[in-house]
Amino acid sequence: MSSILPFTPPIVKRLLGWKKGEQNGQEEKWCEKAVKSLVKKLKKTGQLDELEKAITTQNANTKCITIPRSLDGRLQVSHRKGLPHVIYCRLWRWPDLHSHHELRAMELCEFAFNMKKDEVCVNPYHYQRVETPGMLPGPPMGTAGAGVITSPPTPHPPEGLWCTWGCGDFGAGLASTLSHLCSVSPRTVLPPVLVPRHTEIPAEFPPLDDYSHSIPENTNFPAGIEPQSNIPETPPPGYLSEDGETSDHQMNHSMDAGSPNLSPNPMSPAHNNLDLQPVTYCEPAFWCSISYYELNQRVGETFHASQPSMTVDGFTDPSNSERFCLGLLSNVNRNAAVELTRRHIGRGVRLYYIGGEVFAECLSDSAIFVQSPNCNQRYGWHPATVCKIPPGCNLKIFNNQEFAALLAQSVNQGFEAVYQLTRMCTIRMSFVKGWGAEYRRQTVTSTPCWIELHLNGPLQWLDKVLTQMGSPSIRCSSVS
Repeated sequence: MSSILPFTPPIVKRLLGWKKGEQNGQEEKWCEKAVKSLVKKLKKTGQLDELEKAITTQNANTKCITIPRSLDGRLQVSHRKGLPHVIYCRLWRWPDLHSHHELRAMELCEFAFNMKKDEVCVNPYHYQRVETPGMLPGPPMGTAGAGVITSPPTPHPPEGLWCTWGCGDFGAGLASTLSHLCSVSPRTVLPPVLVPRHTEIPAEFPPLDDYSHSIPENTNFPAGIEPQSNIPETPPPGYLSEDGETSDHQMNHSMDAGSPNLSPNPMSPAHNNLDLQPVTYCEPAFWCSISYYELNQRVGETFHASQPSMTVDGFTDPSNSERFCLGLLSNVNRNAAVELTRRHIGRGVRLYYIGGEVFAECLSDSAIFVQSPNCNQRYGWHPATVCKIPPGCNLKIFNNQEFAALLAQSVNQGFEAVYQLTRMCTIRMSFVKGWGAEYRRQTVTSTPCWIELHLNGPLQWLDKVLTQMGSPSIRCSSVS
């Protein structure tokens, strides 16, 4: 408990003494904040003794320990959001807990999370752990081998971090499964979006924040596995702060305010009388286009990916449709830092496009860093967040079904809302060196070697929808 400050209340120290698992210094501080936050809430309602009784006796025959439910049921602790019962079950019972899908409330619990009452029970002994069906097979944690993570990642991710990943011997694990799916997976079939027909085509589009110059937050690789066939529930906007205040301020600047319901909403009444035209999704010949950058300079030609599985690596094959080789690209302005980074790209990253889902697998001996607004939106992060993917792990970075649901909802909100989805179709990825608030390099253009992916299918779908919708509602003139 070396990270605990001398001013930590005795009750907090006692409760922290019962936490499960080992954390590094930063994670230990986060656990302390999570306990302090809960203690502060329970002091107001006189439930502190009951919490200590439940934790120390490890007895399910204790009372419900409740805190107010926020708008979306999530709790924020020091810039991380999660479902409260998951946070405290992970803290005091199962440190390797991945998501709320693995929890089931006991019958005696009167304020279980799934009851959706105004209060939610966070008594960790009122929940049971269940196996989640439908997971992709993956190797066990701790498999020996090069570039292997030998213990579960320690950071506690926000609830919803059900990212597909695996570590260890990929020859017999998740990678082979993904490769097989690439060869048999059918083309993406998405429902058409009903769009009101207009006649005007805009001469100028509204401004779009592409996060190139903002300082993004950082997060470590999430500790969880996601079912291939199921998309996790994403709560609506709003969360509960450490002080128990419901906050919606992120609704103004974060796509997490628009978390998708996977059943597209019916058209709003304002659109009922308009001529609605279905706009369908079509698979392009090249599912993505990849550009390579060194610092703020683009290097080489754009690579157009036609294969469902391809790699971006540091080697020199000039004519392989399944490989974008960065090693053969020259740049007269290349400095020593870029040269050194390029030597460590190695096998780089493998990208899979499987049934409308895009996965990134780190093949390099060094981590890769990914900024995917679609991925971030799914987990409730700010859309500019950069996620570190360690060697031997992979992450789902785009989901067409989720994008389709967002598009269907955004059509109801007007031209500008649809146009803003353009940024979701761009994914940035750096090799070896990360960027963001926790790094000396705070923008992607400060990293030595990085790539930018444009997802052509979603972008072309957006183009057809925007063309169908016509001009934005906000007029633009020469003096505006």
